[in-house]
Amino acid sequence: MASTTTEKELDGTTTEYEDIAVDGDRIERLLIELFGEHWSRITVGPLIQGAAWEIRFTAAPKLSMLDGYLTADAGAWHFHLCVGDTSGPAARARRVARAAFFRTVGGTCSPATYGLRLWNGLGEQMLTVLFPNPYYDDDSNRLSEPDWTRTAVWEDFGRRYRS
Repeated sequence: MASTTTEKELDGTTTEYEDIAVDGDRIERLLIELFGEHWSRITVGPLIQGAAWEIRFTAAPKLSMLDGYLTADAGAWHFHLCVGDTSGPAARARRVARAAFFRTVGGTCSPATYGLRLWNGLGEQMLTVLFPNPYYDDDSNRLSEPDWTRTAVWEDFGRRYRS
């Protein structure tokens, strides 16, 4: 059963997190499906105070696993995420230790944001995945009316990976 926490952010927004299990290959499977099948609809990068990396794939990334690390290679750039068992003295600090689907409300840029966030064993944010937003189209243009069908991917992933 997923645990739910609510956090009030510095800018006044409220974020509700629904944690999911990170054991075994669950996060690896989730990310391979997400990056492999939904790459064109998501935005990725760390979102921390003072820095928002909102990266969109322009083509399907090449995905590979080596020593517990998932690599998403977009050609001109790539990133590595420790999502599986790895070796060495820092293994526990590097691997995903917490994962949560989230919804943020009350933002200045968007009334709501839907995503997935990963943290390492030190509690540092590794990655935020932003799912299609009901308030914006795929080109980031504000819609005149929300399109709630745009939350379908987030809802589907949450339903399947929370249990």
